[in-house]
Amino acid sequence: MDNGGGITRRTLLSGAGLVVAGGLVTMGNASAAAFYHPFTAYRITGTWEQHRSRGSLGGIDYGMAVGTRLPAAGGGVVTNTPDNGTGGHTVTIRHDNGYRTQYMHLSRFLLTNGTRVDVGGVVGLSGGQPGAPGSGSSTGPHVHWHMIDPGGTRINPLTYLAGIGGGLPKTGTEQDGVPGTVFWQRAQNWLRLEAGYTGPIDGAPGANTYAALQRALRAHGYTGPIDGVPGANTWAAAQRLAARWGYTGPIDGVMGPNSWRGLARFLNQDRYD
Repeated sequence: MDNGGGITRRTLLSGAGLVVAGGLVTMGNASAAAFYHPFTAYRITGTWEQHRSRGSLGGIDYGMAVGTRLPAAGGGVVTNTPDNGTGGHTVTIRHDNGYRTQYMHLSRFLLTNGTRVDVGGVVGLSGGQPGAPGSGSSTGPHVHWHMIDPGGTRINPLTYLAGIGGGLPKTGTEQDGVPGTVFWQRAQNWLRLEAGYTGPIDGAPGANTYAALQRALRAHGYTGPIDGVPGANTWAAAQRLAARWGYTGPIDGVMGPNSWRGLARFLNQDRYD
């Protein structure tokens, strides 16, 4: 058993579910948790400046295969615009603070107009294959991303994110050994980038989060089913991952504060912001 304290895995997991009420969509000090960069894993193929130099109002292109899932950069209400001129199939998310996010050149919409989506919820599939339905004027597979401020001006989303803190905050679990909302947000973003997680970045772990965690932990010795029900084998693999980040306790599948601290050091890498 992890001897970092007297908190059991069952207690910690129950506690993780109890702190979710803090939410993601408040602004002010919590604004960095309200929006995040969903495309950090992809190469920029067209910068904001390159768009402007061609006479565009601005945007950023991220190269990705047709059919890639597109997560919402922030929570809001979805509007789909089929064949939106040069932008092709376009999804717009109107956020609670009056800003709007737009993704263009989609191959498919996944939500109906008026649907409320949480930050990280998948709104559509990327497209951009020249000549394919919904591609608009695209010359290759990618997604085009920009934001519109409350005054109607198109803005660079990366500039906006930098102004509110740049993405997800670091988790304090690295210090206190107790996984809460931010810990699980960062875990979900890691799993989104590397293990096929497609749910919201809401800090409320459920079966989809745990199934993705089990997939990710295959690389650390997990050999059980991908069933979204974590048990001792799942947590033993998590401890093996944590051991690469400073955890020195036993690999016994019983999570405690020291195990969680090791995982938090892994999740606090900048790439999972």
